[in-house]
Amino acid sequence: MSQNKQPAQPEKRTLFKTALAAGAIGVAGYFAGKIMRGGGFGLLVNLLLGIIGAVLGGWVFALLGLAATGIIGSLITSVVGAILFLWIASFFSRSR
Repeated sequence: MSQNKQPAQPEKRTLFKTALAAGAIGVAGYFAGKIMRGGGFGLLVNLLLGIIGAVLGGWVFALLGLAATGIIGSLITSVVGAILFLWIASFFSRSR
């Protein structure tokens, strides 16, 4: 018997989904920076902020009993979480 090999399409699809997710995470960090500070923080910080925002937003939405579906829902969750993270971080960074 011959083995059926998977075509190269799933790999390309996975790469596309990964790139789309990374772009959405970066956009979430950028939007949070625009809303809270008036500008972005740079590519790497926007990506990191988007990841933290996705985790924090998902946790907060779960506590509130909310669920977001699709790429737009995930983007909204990430932006809300990133804004919340920046708001909390602002309490520690300000010198009084």
